[in-house]
Amino acid sequence: MTDLKVEVEPAEAGFDAGRLGRIEEHFRAYVDDGRLPGWLVTVARDGKLVYLSEYGQRDKEAGLPVEQDTIWRIYSMTKPITSLAVMMLWEQGAFDLNDPVEAYIPSFTGGRVFTGGNAEAPETAPVKQPVKIWNLLSHTSGLSYGQTDHPVDKGYLHTQAASAEAGGTDLAAMVDVWARQPLLFEPGTHWFYSRATDVLGRLVEVLSGKSLDAYFAEQILEPLQMSDTSFAVPDAKTDRLASLYVPDPESRRAVPADDARSQQIGTFLSGGGGLFSTAGDYHRFCQMLLGGGELDGVRLVAPKTIRLMASNHLPGGQDLDALAIPGFSETSRAGTGFGLGFSVVLDPAWTKVSGTRGEFGWGGAASTAFWIDPRERVTATFFTQLRPSSTWPIRPRLHQLIYQALVEPRRYGRRAS
Repeated sequence: MTDLKVEVEPAEAGFDAGRLGRIEEHFRAYVDDGRLPGWLVTVARDGKLVYLSEYGQRDKEAGLPVEQDTIWRIYSMTKPITSLAVMMLWEQGAFDLNDPVEAYIPSFTGGRVFTGGNAEAPETAPVKQPVKIWNLLSHTSGLSYGQTDHPVDKGYLHTQAASAEAGGTDLAAMVDVWARQPLLFEPGTHWFYSRATDVLGRLVEVLSGKSLDAYFAEQILEPLQMSDTSFAVPDAKTDRLASLYVPDPESRRAVPADDARSQQIGTFLSGGGGLFSTAGDYHRFCQMLLGGGELDGVRLVAPKTIRLMASNHLPGGQDLDALAIPGFSETSRAGTGFGLGFSVVLDPAWTKVSGTRGEFGWGGAASTAFWIDPRERVTATFFTQLRPSSTWPIRPRLHQLIYQALVEPRRYGRRAS
């Protein structure tokens, strides 16, 4: 278990302690009026924890409080870990980012793109160019999640259900199912949140010769001492597991989800959203990213690799507002680009949310979030368990509350005078 403790006084790190207190004041109200069951927040600068606060309950029905070692479903905050695993293999020369996915996962051979029709009789054409690995990392592949009314999404739901009934629910089988679906668009022409990172998880297995959970454990989780991060919560740790909640349709108060006590997410190893973790574990992951791929003498990737991942890879340097097809996302679109596994802030003035150019991060379906601010040397995490993450404006509020407390911002690597 990774212990959390405040390591430096706010003033020493350029924060106003009184203003940091506004974070707890604001988010207490979410619990007191029933919108959230409970939450935990961390803020760090230069790798040292400046602020740590938790409030409410990890299990309202059992009356169990949020604690520092509470285990949370992080859903899509799994994606950056999977993306890092891919880039670790890239550093070893296992592939090039411009390589077609079909070179490693043959079921992607002969891909087709949707041109019209409906879910029962889609019209398709051969893709002009195959899906490349960088397309998967940047969500520009044309794959989908099956979450809209588009005919392609309806096809995803039908084929996934048929595959599940046939028993083909391991990662390799599911990737083959998705590979046979028509793409929403020509790879590289648009952005759409998708199963791409699950495909990347399968790519890790193919390239490494290990199952995704084994590769994570050996190459990332054990080296970073993330001992509470896994694809399933063991019985010995279930007392620390937070229950999952959804908003009541009428009152909007948090009520238990059907899978409130689930110890595993889905039926396959999902690199896109299958991990459980703790605030302490994910804090260490964030510090590794802030440290350019290194933490406590353990280096996973080079600084240039982190910078490459945290650069905007959308064609023409566009933001999501210009390139994204309407649909769900874990971030605002205006002023936000996308790198190799992270959203990237291009201009806070476009986002209308306080932040810094070059800040990168992501969130999860149960309203969790994290970001890394390389210029200000700030990291932040937020944990709760309310699905979907679009229920309340938690992430922009958290940005505002953290940056209004940062009274000594840095310029060109030094504190402002």
